[in-house]
Amino acid sequence: MNLDRSGQVPLTEQIYRGFRDAVRTGLLPSGTRLPSTRRLAAILKVARNTVSTAYELLQAEGITTVRAGAAPRITEGLRLEGAADACSGPVPGPALSARGEIMAANLRGRGWAFRHGALQPGAPALDCFPYEEWARCLRRAARLERTADLQYRNYAGVPVLKQRLASHLAAERGVRARPDQILVTGSMQASLFLISQVLTDPGDDVWLEEPGYLGARTAFHGAGLRIHPLPTDGEGADATRMSTRDGSPRLIYVTPSHHYPLGMRMPLARRMALLDTARSAGAIVLEDDYDSEFLFSGRPVAALHGLAEEGRVIYLGTFSKSLMPGLRIAYCVVPVTLVEPFTQLMRNVGCAANVQAQVALAQFMDCGAYQKHLKQIRHIYRERGEMLVEALRRRLGNRIRVELPTGNVQVALSFRERIDDVGLALAMQNFGFAVSPLSNCYSGEDRTSGLIIGFAGATAEQISQGVDILGDLLGQYAF
Repeated sequence: MNLDRSGQVPLTEQIYRGFRDAVRTGLLPSGTRLPSTRRLAAILKVARNTVSTAYELLQAEGITTVRAGAAPRITEGLRLEGAADACSGPVPGPALSARGEIMAANLRGRGWAFRHGALQPGAPALDCFPYEEWARCLRRAARLERTADLQYRNYAGVPVLKQRLASHLAAERGVRARPDQILVTGSMQASLFLISQVLTDPGDDVWLEEPGYLGARTAFHGAGLRIHPLPTDGEGADATRMSTRDGSPRLIYVTPSHHYPLGMRMPLARRMALLDTARSAGAIVLEDDYDSEFLFSGRPVAALHGLAEEGRVIYLGTFSKSLMPGLRIAYCVVPVTLVEPFTQLMRNVGCAANVQAQVALAQFMDCGAYQKHLKQIRHIYRERGEMLVEALRRRLGNRIRVELPTGNVQVALSFRERIDDVGLALAMQNFGFAVSPLSNCYSGEDRTSGLIIGFAGATAEQISQGVDILGDLLGQYAF
């Protein structure tokens, strides 16, 4: 028995676990005589009391039997759960249910960048984050927030943050919402899960942009919905190209501010046409206001929520890109009639964001730190985006198509030749660059080959190295 004497795990606990695991694996069969406390203490070079305490734990659990004047033995007939016979093979684990198989499916596909690395799509600039100001807000929240909010309540968000969000969305995005209509969740994915569970039944139809956000596809697939691709062009999703063959949608998911993953903005006329289509179909539009905070040029187009009639649009946002993903705070704006059922579901499934983080965020917004941070990183993101696009064009020339971003934290480039973008993305990841294949964002056979490359958190050196490696690898993955 090898003991770790670093002090992280008490020696008594290590001795106890060692004997218990030896019994469980069959190494010590029932009836085996154990050494005396004095002898084992000498072998292990520990105090006798240490061994005595471990033996007492084993006896208390019925693993050993002690008779007066005799050495302890492994209890006769004892067989712990998990004990293996010498001839037995590995024991299969429990199987997933049919629902579990659906909800745990990996729809992002092979090659999608799960591990962290440079040029990762969606990754914000953590080097620009105002850590000291945020730490002050956290300390203040921990010190002052000693109210009933720390009890079992406010599952849909603390009132102070919802009030700040309502004011912010009205001023910045034209979203008309009362604070109680705002539900604070842990992520965009959590918001989509809640919506799909509350508003649909398995077999219902949903329209999803093609190409589109894989997180939305995952949520809709997990809810058992029939997903129909919503065509896109240079002006975003075009609902007028859908027909009755595509079903009568219960939900229509769009990213009108910055299309995911291609980045174009949906103009006002296209937005109004989408709302007309949704009204005719009796559908609810899910407006993922993806990266609307990062507009590098021109004037922002009003959010769909502010253009639609009451109850037609559910607005979704997150702080993962403007602050950091680890904050785990997102939100959605739902019609008044849905507030109560959504709140009850959030309580039922335990889908609530951390209270003190919410209070700290409200203070961070209230003192002006959030707007100051946004102003700073808009400039930085624009510089980094332009740097990436210029480096790609310079190194790869007419082998690619890539546009200067009007906002966003990433770009999508497409290849003019036939390229295995999945294999290329995996190769880039092996060099430490967490790019993702563009083709994975398509559901049909007609897929565009390319890469999704993040720039917000990238340094000039990472951009230069990443583009050089891409140029070196590209020819190896041509068909």
